[in-house]
Amino acid sequence: MKNRRLLKVGVALGSGGAKGWAHIGVLNALERMGIRPSIVAGTSIGALVGAAYACQRLDKLENWVLPMTWKDIIGYLDVSVKRGGLIEGDKLLEAIQQETCDDILIEETHKLFSAVATELGSGQEIWLREGSLLDAVRASIAMPGLFTPVERDGEWLTDGALVNPVPVSLCRAMGADIVIAVNVNTDNYGRYDLDGMLSAPQQRVDLKNDDHNGVSMWDRVSNQLVNSIQDRKDMILSRIAWGDSHAPGMYEVFGRTINIMQDRIARSRLAGDPPDVLLTPYVHDIAVMDFHKAKQAIAEGESSVYRMRPALEHLKQATQQN
Repeated sequence: MKNRRLLKVGVALGSGGAKGWAHIGVLNALERMGIRPSIVAGTSIGALVGAAYACQRLDKLENWVLPMTWKDIIGYLDVSVKRGGLIEGDKLLEAIQQETCDDILIEETHKLFSAVATELGSGQEIWLREGSLLDAVRASIAMPGLFTPVERDGEWLTDGALVNPVPVSLCRAMGADIVIAVNVNTDNYGRYDLDGMLSAPQQRVDLKNDDHNGVSMWDRVSNQLVNSIQDRKDMILSRIAWGDSHAPGMYEVFGRTINIMQDRIARSRLAGDPPDVLLTPYVHDIAVMDFHKAKQAIAEGESSVYRMRPALEHLKQATQQN
């Protein structure tokens, strides 16, 4: 009797900014079901969560992000005006290394791991399958206009979501027989009701009256940027970011644009190379930069697994019977 080859299960974790904390819930729920992917492919936030999972530090990542507040997030922003992005990313990378994964080689992770990035000059999809784990994550999360691109071998790398938001194809190329994909960019449009947004701006973050010791979020941003607060500074910054009663601000436009782009590209890629099981956490009310909403996102990630439990149980049986 011939030895049966065990089927390899891979997980493709998609992009989506703060929505991607749902990946933590997905991976936790899969583990509880007895489904433990041996191959992990990630794009953008999916690369960050996937890296923590691949080096067996998912619990540390979860413990770091659950209590995260806007004040914490602002503290990780090292502003740059030099290299094509608002945020340099060094402070964030240091925090990721300190709080989750050491900077090991991708080849040394406990699970086979790879991240997707985009080469800025050619638009080519780049698969980061060796070298520094943290450098791969940093390149994959480099949202255009927000994080500065990463230089590697004379090329500039930026967010992988531009070319492959849910990297099923990479997962299969890494040897996965069965692919579970997680797309957090479905049902994006309920979060951005422009009519409601313009007529009722007070429903968004109140920049003048938040509860952090009487100091507004944008006062703290200003301190981070220029180390001083001038008259009317927070009013100017709030209008740049959030807009006013006549037009959306930069934050709203950026978030909506990123969501639309990722959704359209993901639909096309998934239609051409569908996964065996597709999980779709309902996180439409979490914006791209709402990293302080980890508890909500993680819970919905778990729920998305339980909604697909019959298909996942069938997948589990197939791997055991092969």
